[in-house]
Amino acid sequence: MAGGNVSARQKMINLMYLVFIAMMAMNMSKEVLSAFGLMEAKFVDANNDTTEKNTALLEDLVNKAEEKPEDFAVPANKAKEVSRVSNEFFSYIETLKRDLLKAGDYKVDAKTGKLPFEAMDKTDILDEMWFTGDRLTKAGKEVMSKIEEYKTNIKDILGTDVKYKKAIESFDKRFSTEKVANKDGKKIDWLDYHYKGFPAIASYTKLTAMQNDVKVTEANMFNLFLGNTLDAAVSLKKYKAIVLADKSAFFAGEKFQGKVVLGKYANVTPTKLNVQGQEINVAEVIDSTGAAKLDFNVGNVGEHEIKGKFTFLEDGKPLEIDIEGNYVVVPRPNSATISADKMNVVYRGVANPMTISFAGVSDNKVQATGNGLSPVGGGKYVMNPGKGKDVVISVTATLDDGQRVSDQKTFRIKDIPAPTGRIAGQSGVVKLPKRNVEIGTVEAKLEDFVFDLPVQVTSFKVRVPGQPTVNVAGTKMNAQAKAAIKRARRGDNILIFDIKAKIEGNSKYRLKNVAPINVEVTSN
Repeated sequence: MAGGNVSARQKMINLMYLVFIAMMAMNMSKEVLSAFGLMEAKFVDANNDTTEKNTALLEDLVNKAEEKPEDFAVPANKAKEVSRVSNEFFSYIETLKRDLLKAGDYKVDAKTGKLPFEAMDKTDILDEMWFTGDRLTKAGKEVMSKIEEYKTNIKDILGTDVKYKKAIESFDKRFSTEKVANKDGKKIDWLDYHYKGFPAIASYTKLTAMQNDVKVTEANMFNLFLGNTLDAAVSLKKYKAIVLADKSAFFAGEKFQGKVVLGKYANVTPTKLNVQGQEINVAEVIDSTGAAKLDFNVGNVGEHEIKGKFTFLEDGKPLEIDIEGNYVVVPRPNSATISADKMNVVYRGVANPMTISFAGVSDNKVQATGNGLSPVGGGKYVMNPGKGKDVVISVTATLDDGQRVSDQKTFRIKDIPAPTGRIAGQSGVVKLPKRNVEIGTVEAKLEDFVFDLPVQVTSFKVRVPGQPTVNVAGTKMNAQAKAAIKRARRGDNILIFDIKAKIEGNSKYRLKNVAPINVEVTSN
């Protein structure tokens, strides 16, 4: 592209082209960066909550060990070791996060207490720290070594007791560092797949997620140890801690609401199953644990209830158990949100179509306001801007829990550009025979305008060399203009100027002056 003897101008064009490609490749939507930031904040909150609960569980084990050492001493010691190695690994991950922020010069905002999520789009921080070509740097090898060390420590604490087999399997899956197939089907190293080429906020969030895995591991182990100690006193082998969320989807920033109960799966086949008013074939949906698999259309965006009944046969009589639950339907992503930050423009004199929505909220719970904005239904609006240089559109959405959230965006208001005069489909300086000029239609066209607006010429003037200027009403030459054109000679320039035009259907809007037409006569 830059080889050979090229001009300085061509070199500059080539350079601009390369910069443009690089900008496209590195561009990261602010919405996506913010989304990672919200995920990171939720992980931090979850880690803090889990830390408090884990501390309480550990204290409970220690107290029980003092009161009844024959039952609780061993589990309490194991729990202490799990806590120690988990805290060490958690702290190590925290140093990785601090190093990332330091290298990117990212600082927590003193007022909001938040990181600059939308600015954390650098992709080369961990790339340079952890990778060199297809290999790992010393720091990258250390990261993998610390993960494997943590895995080994936890397994050593649990030992080879068969009771811990399932817990070890879950732990191995949670901290698996096996190679991962990329989009091309090629298997690449775990660290490369998860951290190479990602923006800083994504990597930072993934590190916080790994810390969450550590906290979850602690919680699982502590509950496991408590479960083992309860084995000797109460027969709870068939019971499980089951989390029942109040709904199956939550918005970012919402509090998780639900409950945890002790329960067990009843491997008993019901005689009847009714869900959402429909009878379900029991033989087709009940699995080996006695659970019924649900399969139905979820409906429109918003919160929905699940209603139904299990019917069992007990003591020769039907026993009905109500099924109650709810779930939230959010819009299926079918398009990317792509916007040019400097191109938020609406045009005066035009009905500007707009689509306004709030992610995860149905259109009937979204309200948008702005000077000149009118709803047309289904999330569609029309903006007819008035005076001024800009207009602000404010959007408010009501979430399923009644909470209201708002956002706004400012659009610049621009006038419709000046139309271009045309005759015989040509504009600017044209060459035509006199006859074509006499019978031609004078038009006005909005060249390269984003709206296809019909423009109607109402009048114009014609000046032929050596002849007085002729005023013409409409789009066709009148008799006086034709007579003047007939006197023109080959090579003369006929000027069609002062072209007046209006937008069809909007006579109130005054268009800018239409560019004139200069016709060079090519024949008599």
